[in-house]
Amino acid sequence: MNDVIPNEPNGAWTPARSAQRYQIQGWGAPYFSVNAAGHVEVRPNPDDERTLDLFELTEDLKARGHQLPLLVRFTDIVGHRIKRINEAFRKAIEEYEYAGAYRGVFPVKVNQQRHLVEEIVAAGQPWQFGLEAGSKPELLIALAAMSEVGGLIICNGYKDQTYIETALLAQRFDKRVIVVLERLEELDHVFRASEKTGLEPVLGVRAKLTARGVGRWKDSAGDRAKFGLSTSQIVEVVDRLAERGMLHCLELLHFHIGSQISSIIPIKNAIQEASHIYVDLAKMGCKMGFLDVGGGLAIDYDGSKTDFHASKNYALLEYASDIVAHVQEACARGGIQPPTLVSESGRAIAAQHSVLVFDVVGSNDVRFGDPPEPAPQAHRLLHELHETWRGIVPKNVQESFHDASQAKEEAQSLFKYGYLTLRERAQAEGLYWSCLEKLSRTMKRLRHLPEELQQVEALLGSIYYCNFSVFQSAPDVWAIDQLFPVMPIHRLDEEPTVSATLADLTCDSDGMIDHFIDLEDERRTLDVHPIRPEESYYLGMFLNGAYQEILGDLHNLFGDTNAVHVALTDDGYRIRHIIQGDSISDVLRYVEYEPAQMVESVRRQAERAVANGTLTNPQMRMLLQHYEAALRSYTYLTEE
Repeated sequence: MNDVIPNEPNGAWTPARSAQRYQIQGWGAPYFSVNAAGHVEVRPNPDDERTLDLFELTEDLKARGHQLPLLVRFTDIVGHRIKRINEAFRKAIEEYEYAGAYRGVFPVKVNQQRHLVEEIVAAGQPWQFGLEAGSKPELLIALAAMSEVGGLIICNGYKDQTYIETALLAQRFDKRVIVVLERLEELDHVFRASEKTGLEPVLGVRAKLTARGVGRWKDSAGDRAKFGLSTSQIVEVVDRLAERGMLHCLELLHFHIGSQISSIIPIKNAIQEASHIYVDLAKMGCKMGFLDVGGGLAIDYDGSKTDFHASKNYALLEYASDIVAHVQEACARGGIQPPTLVSESGRAIAAQHSVLVFDVVGSNDVRFGDPPEPAPQAHRLLHELHETWRGIVPKNVQESFHDASQAKEEAQSLFKYGYLTLRERAQAEGLYWSCLEKLSRTMKRLRHLPEELQQVEALLGSIYYCNFSVFQSAPDVWAIDQLFPVMPIHRLDEEPTVSATLADLTCDSDGMIDHFIDLEDERRTLDVHPIRPEESYYLGMFLNGAYQEILGDLHNLFGDTNAVHVALTDDGYRIRHIIQGDSISDVLRYVEYEPAQMVESVRRQAERAVANGTLTNPQMRMLLQHYEAALRSYTYLTEE
């Protein structure tokens, strides 16, 4: 028998209850919270008391002509993330009396947008924060952006001769550029580049560790990893460098065991193994001086603080302390000088800084209410379904669900063989949905819910059609089932009474968000508010500043969104940069169309229609005006 919760008044809904419902304290602190007005509040710099109301900011930006969907980047968050990472390593270094230093680098692949990279470089200057390049284009970005004296550039990824020659020549700048060998063949490129340029390289090697990460990217390490050298290949590199009298050129050991490492245990194992490799390289006569622990520092997307793939079970200081402690111990045992520690924590720097704000443009709701009793002469099945609906009580919810589901299947079968009319089938389906609605209301009083009944809420969920493209703005949702926090940014002083999935604008069944964060695993629906006629309803997707922009594609030719960089000021905020989203002409050119030629083609067809008498001159003029205006417009839905 199911335990029933006594009927108790819940009291008035408050912003604090919304904060709890959407778990914003877990994933959003210290940057996002809910204020007394029931709006999402942003504190870009937690060391400063100043805040921004995200709803009011959105309304202000719309009034300035910036249409939704809109990517809002808070540049102060980036600076604070860099500061926190550096301070965590500083505290760990002080605690363990570590004789080395820490130098972080930002992997350009995480978000290559120029304004962001430039702001990361500027914010990182106090700590000589560097950049990591994983390709030739990214190396060119890094060399242009890292213009300050003393900068650090780590060159990863596959490399050809010109990549390595460029890196070697850049080593003559007033900064340190380190070429990391990912494949054994790259050593031959290095030797040829060194002979051609007359310059000795500064080298690193990437090791394939036996220790592996967890989650989706666990195969970044191990014997079958895409990148890196096995221990035998590392020894071969050492021997070949020694033959040429170039052991002093090898200064860095690098490893990477995956992105979004949700558990601290694999990190401990990896750093322990890498520390011993580093010590042995130093003992073999290599100069050594840097140990690059790669990326993997996770983001708590769901706020659960667990080893779930969308969370993490460790704090930033614990991460830094484990790295410092293990390296310290290995170097002390080996009797060598501790290295400068390098990390490539791109996700942990960039994820929190941007929010995608989009509006809901319509909904599809399942609402049938209390059904009328079927007529006496109605089909037997309709009377049975109505009896099931009438008899639903807490103690028989599972039995009632089975009866309603079986009746629905029977109705479909009877209709298929001609024993039920279309109207009768429609009545049966209406009764079925009325049963589910009553089951849903009844189940709210149960303490323990059978697993199969958990699907009832998903079946009843509304579909909210939203003005954005999953494939452009959140491709990881589609590709790898990534969870991002999504919530309304206003009306949080009202109870969200609708359960919904979110559909984007694309003509693709995958253009849906139907998995949402929850303290226990995932939810299939999001709690939202009823849409009010003639009133905008805004949702925000948070923590999506890493990878999503550059991975986005042009499915259905929805292009880049409008983006603004917002910075705090003494009297509010200022917009540092405005990046206009793609127009329809922009995306058409991406796929080799020429808008002027398209206009001319349509004009000729319109002229022919006028000549044939099927189109009037005013109609032709209106058509061409609409066509040309559309080519200049945003690819997303816009307000008239």
